[in-house]
Amino acid sequence: MRRLFLKGLLADEVTIAGGDAHHLLYAMRAKAGDEVVLVDDAGQVGRMELTGFTADTVTMRLIERLAADTESPLSLALAQCLPKGDKLELIVQKAVELGAVSIQPLASRNCVVRYDAKKAAAKEQRWQKIAGEAAKQCGRTRLPDVRPVRPLADWLRERQVREDAALLFCYENESQQPLKAVLRALPAAVREITLLIGPEGGFTLPEADAIARAGGVSVTLGPRILRAETAAIAALAAVQYERGDLGSGAVQFGAPGAAGADTACDG
Repeated sequence: MRRLFLKGLLADEVTIAGGDAHHLLYAMRAKAGDEVVLVDDAGQVGRMELTGFTADTVTMRLIERLAADTESPLSLALAQCLPKGDKLELIVQKAVELGAVSIQPLASRNCVVRYDAKKAAAKEQRWQKIAGEAAKQCGRTRLPDVRPVRPLADWLRERQVREDAALLFCYENESQQPLKAVLRALPAAVREITLLIGPEGGFTLPEADAIARAGGVSVTLGPRILRAETAAIAALAAVQYERGDLGSGAVQFGAPGAAGADTACDG
């Protein structure tokens, strides 16, 4: 059953417009009596019956509310320095599937790609669309946020160190602190983790120092060289396994995904 995200709160009758309505009307050729699952901004989930159509809107009524919270107890965010090509598309898709609540693209010293304002806006729109489709496909009850591209230095300056949050960064020069050991040593009070992954060229020494001054803890994912996209996916999965909900229940395989897209543990 198709899943949609509602800007607002679930009600007995809901009318939607925009891309989701257009898809129902013209791609799926929906008709009265068809059903969808609707998730609102508060994470409430409802089974809805389509009841009315105009040229650009779809109206539906609530059949039943569903107890279907699929969010991790861990608030897991990904801060990803821009990789080459379209790799961030794959990273966004898999980050959403692995329960990330937000994805922050960052521009660091060794990033190969550089976007002007117009290109960045277009990329951000596409990444958010990919996040939305991934969230629908994997049954999320929260729509993850893909944030605007920021310079790494600016992002670090604005971060606040908190006792209930941790910043971990994968660093190719780190060999003494495996990710698993660091995760197991974190206080139980830490319920928010941000993973910072570098670009193909890794972090410069000044960047690594700046991250550490901002409260970041360097970790290694092991002795092998990982591409940027591999490092992001592996680190997200490891964190969810150790501190979140990966492996805590049944996992479904084989559902079709959304649109998708060389580094050390430099990220």
